Amino acid sequence: MTWMIIRLFLSLALIGGVLWFAARLAKKKGLGQGNGLIEVIARQRMGRTSSVNVVRIADLVLVIGATEEQVTLLAEVDPDAVEDALADRRPARARVAEAEDVEVPAPRPAPSLVAARASSDGVLVGSVLDRNGWGTLVDELRERTVRRS
Repeated sequence: MTWMIIRLFLSLALIGGVLWFAARLAKKKGLGQGNGLIEVIARQRMGRTSSVNVVRIADLVLVIGATEEQVTLLAEVDPDAVEDALADRRPARARVAEAEDVEVPAPRPAPSLVAARASSDGVLVGSVLDRNGWGTLVDELRERTVRRS
């Protein structure tokens, strides 16, 4: 029994040493590190295989659409506007609306959530543990995904 524990710790020490050596070697060779020239600022999935990426390359900020088949340049964005948006952590359109003194309507909750909150009574209303809320959500999802002929 004692020898099994000793062998276990020696095996773990050997594996840890190999991982430490591999990490030092990779760091020395520069593997797994970017050179700082290209930076992905933001990424938003649009579907199962498509996404929109905001990429900074040196002083340029590009909006790129990517799918399995191709990568497309969608727009070039002002770097100062991106920095301001990142600093504020707000969508860029909200900042533009403030600059133009235009009211931006507040986002409305999804109908399934409203129905879930209105359908049940008690302490758990609106929480994850609300049984009626989950049932309503599943019914709404089922209704949206059914094929009609």
